[in-house]
Amino acid sequence: EVQLVESGGGLVQPGGSLRLSCVASGFTFSSTPMFWVRRAPGKGLEWVSRISSGGTSTSYADSVKGRFTISRDNAKNTLYLQMNSLKPEDTAVYYCATNIFGANRGQGTQVTVSS
Repeated sequence: EVQLVESGGGLVQPGGSLRLSCVASGFTFSSTPMFWVRRAPGKGLEWVSRISSGGTSTSYADSVKGRFTISRDNAKNTLYLQMNSLKPEDTAVYYCATNIFGANRGQGTQVTVSS
């Protein structure tokens, strides 16, 4: 059974930083491209970032490009999202997933950017 467990969210002021983590189990993590998606209050699921199985290729939504960095540690079955220069519009529940549509996502971790 695929299981993804996100953590690391919290309340942060605009301009601050957070690092999200996602621990994966139940599938071959090292062979699977991984994704971060988010759902802002009252909105649909939005793709944030993607990383290839080996970690050598990444892509980002325009809204986070230059501020967020996705990475992974295949030895630890863990996916990361470093978020810098956070803005109020980044407020959302963040999920890791196995495709761009949010498949197999976990319970998510809440990120709130507010002064």
